[in-house]
This record gives sequence, structure tokens and C-alpha cells, in this order.
Amino acid sequence: MQISENTVVSMHYTLTDDQGQQLDSSVGQEPLVFLSGAQNIIDGLDKALQGKASGEKLTVSVAPEDGYGEIHQELIQKVPTENFQGVDDIQVGMQFMAQTPGGQQPVTVIGVEEDGVMLDGNHPLAGKTLNFDVEIVEVREASEEEVEHGHVHGEGGHHH
Repeated sequence: MQISENTVVSMHYTLTDDQGQQLDSSVGQEPLVFLSGAQNIIDGLDKALQGKASGEKLTVSVAPEDGYGEIHQELIQKVPTENFQGVDDIQVGMQFMAQTPGGQQPVTVIGVEEDGVMLDGNHPLAGKTLNFDVEIVEVREASEEEVEHGHVHGEGGHHH
């Protein structure tokens, strides 16, 4: 069976950036299981897997616009250190939840200065080309319930 919309895909992957640094991997763990076409994974990877079958191995390069998007400068800003009451040692790389007009949003500390803390609300992988080495383990038809719910049930998936 080939991967198409509303198929359940089990795959192993290793994700690297353009410098070859490994960012994530399922190798040595359970495979990633997702419902194709349901936005369970980034769009660029899902599209590249269409038509592939169990046992296939491929390398996929996903541009930022098909991954986590470009970097939006308006999501980078300096906030007063007083906003971090109860946090004694603010360090670059720390993550917090910020209250925004659109609800809570994760932010990452990218700088600590005398007059405030620089925060970045972009996804950590925004602006990056993502390189995936993929091995398709299994492809099967999704059940009606999985399609209706928009995610995989059972082993490797969601349990209700």
C-alpha cells in the first residue's frame, strides 16, 4: 500500500539541519506513527511521502515555508526583567509561556541584558531547512474513527 491522504504511516526518521547537526531521531525507539493529510506532521514532509510504500528509504529536504515557517521579527522582543518574578537566574535557552492577546504562546530566552530579557516567540525550527532521513516501516488504511478524529488510535497513536 502507498502513502496517501487518510493512511496511517509508521516511520523512522532522523532530522538534521543544514550543518548536519542531528536535531531529532526516532531510531532506537518506537517509530513515529501519524495520519497522512491530517496535519499531524509538517506539511512539506507529509507531501514528500505521498506515493511511498513500506520498506522505502528516502531523504527529504523541507524548506522553512513548508516546515515551521520563516522567522517573524515581530515575535522577537525585549521585556522587562520584572516580568520574571520568582525566577532568580534567567538563562539563554530557557522557555516560558507568555500571555498574548491570542492566548498562551511558548517563548525562548535568546538574550539576557541589563535592561531586559530578549524573547523569541518563533518556533525553534522556524527559518531552518529541515533534512529528514526516512524509513517507511508500515502503511495501512486509517479507520473511519481515525479519519473522523484526525489522528491515529491504538499502538503508537492516541488512546481514548
